[in-house]
Amino acid sequence: MNDKTKTAQVTNDNLLDFASDDDQPIRYMQRTRDWYLGLGYDNPYRWAHYTDVPFTSVVKPLKNSCVTLITTAAPYQADKGDQGPGSTYNAAAKFYEVYSGDTNAEHDLRISHVAIDRKHTSMQDSNTWFALPMLKALERENIIDRVGPNFYGVPTNRSQRHTLEVDAPEVLKRCREDGVEAAVLIPNCPVCHQTLSLIARFLEASGIPTVVMGCAKDIVEHCGVPRFLFSDFPLGNSAGPPDDADAQRFTLLLALRLLETAPTARTTVQSPLRWAASHEWKFDYSNIDRVSPQELLKLKQEFDRGKAVAASLRQTQIKS
Repeated sequence: MNDKTKTAQVTNDNLLDFASDDDQPIRYMQRTRDWYLGLGYDNPYRWAHYTDVPFTSVVKPLKNSCVTLITTAAPYQADKGDQGPGSTYNAAAKFYEVYSGDTNAEHDLRISHVAIDRKHTSMQDSNTWFALPMLKALERENIIDRVGPNFYGVPTNRSQRHTLEVDAPEVLKRCREDGVEAAVLIPNCPVCHQTLSLIARFLEASGIPTVVMGCAKDIVEHCGVPRFLFSDFPLGNSAGPPDDADAQRFTLLLALRLLETAPTARTTVQSPLRWAASHEWKFDYSNIDRVSPQELLKLKQEFDRGKAVAASLRQTQIKS
């Protein structure tokens, strides 16, 4: 295509009010593969992929149902280093077993332990990744009957087998003990999206309807889930944009509407909300072409240190 043809196409697109062709959801699986190959790791990760997807219909209105929240965010640990806004990857803050949290208490959950988009989001408003306060507000408005007595935290596990054989049955057990009738799952990093997609599939096959709220469209749809609310936002904002309670409420209501009305498995709804007028933020996340060799070496060294810390902590927590 010569310059004259390109100019004509741009002019025609403007006249038709077309969006740019590269204003599309980030291809996280490919971006992650290229990133780790660039760091020098030559064993590309294989993402979970299924053809068949379980589906359980909502048998009664949510205004008469017990709904819970499932997250991959980690409880803040004051002795585990920086986990605040803008903090870098902190392997020491990871957790490795399913945990429960009282939904009638306040919680400080952080996402400094995951590969979220740290350049384009502030990490200051936890409501963007932990929608419990908004879910409780909807309970008070009788949009749902009640929030379950506990929410559940699921570790970000690269081992799909461990997620399916250990973590998923544990989540199901706790849901049944708490009388949960439907679940909202909110992941953060790329692997978080896979983890909670696997949890959603397991719960659905066991009779509990689910909806995943996420930002990594390719990963969730590649795995295959019953219901997926996609927000085209930077990772870490699956529950809505920061400091915008109206948008967060709209996002959660949209997810609940999808939970209640989806006609079949693999139902994806894309939120109409946009992160920004420009889509340039999509080019920065784990983009090997935008990192100098010197910075890449530094990042690899940091990643290797993080892996060593995480491996040590994992063994310690498993033994205890």
